[in-house]
Order: sequence, then structure tokens, then C-alpha cells
Amino acid sequence: MPEILLGSIIISLLLSPQLLAGFLAKRTGRNFWFRFFISFLIPIISVIILIFLEDKNPQTESYKLADHVEKCNGTEITS
Repeated sequence: MPEILLGSIIISLLLSPQLLAGFLAKRTGRNFWFRFFISFLIPIISVIILIFLEDKNPQTESYKLADHVEKCNGTEITS
């Protein structure tokens, strides 16, 4: 039983750079699995590169108002 616990801790520590790179890639609009597998080859370097890459997600100005709500001079008017 202790071997299973120790093995799972070691596996999770070994996969942490890959998971970090994958989730960081997903957050910045890139492919999770591609960055996950690339980080097996260059684990720390791929995370550093992802930190400095530009975000590919489209920036939205604000939330979309409902059809029955109009925006007038910064205040919302419901009809």
C-alpha cells in the first residue's frame, strides 16, 4: 500500500510541468495537448515560453446585454 501512494506522488510530481504547460496553453488560447506533449521534451523551457507568449484569446469589451436592455450614457435602461 505505501508503494502505491509513493508511486502516485512521484508520478504527479513528474507530470506537474506538463500539466502546468497544458493549462497555461489552454488559458492563453493554445492547444492543451500539443503543449502538454511538447513539455515532455523541454519541460521548464516550454512553461517559460508560454508565460511570455501573447494571449490569443479575443478580448471582449464587456458582457453582452439582453435584447430588451439598451445602454445609454453608461446607464442601463430596461424597457
